[in-house]
Amino acid sequence: MEIRFVSSLTADDEDLFAPAVLKAVSALLDQLPIAYTIRIETTGAQVYQHTHVAPDPGDIAGPAARTAFSHPSASHSLRGLGGPF
Repeated sequence: MEIRFVSSLTADDEDLFAPAVLKAVSALLDQLPIAYTIRIETTGAQVYQHTHVAPDPGDIAGPAARTAFSHPSASHSLRGLGGPF
């Protein structure tokens, strides 16, 4: 699935808003037993990305497994034109 969002924000405002959107959406999706990547490319040429790896199906058995897979298998990558941050 690919979702596109077009904003009326300025390039500077997009660069400020994008990390907050990434954090909010990934916090919701990290609770699901799915693999996904969120990639936000702003008008100002910044790229913000979050990747979540699907858990092992055997790990989804109970509540303890749900909290276990959301932390170790999630990875964050924020980078822009100026390098990693």
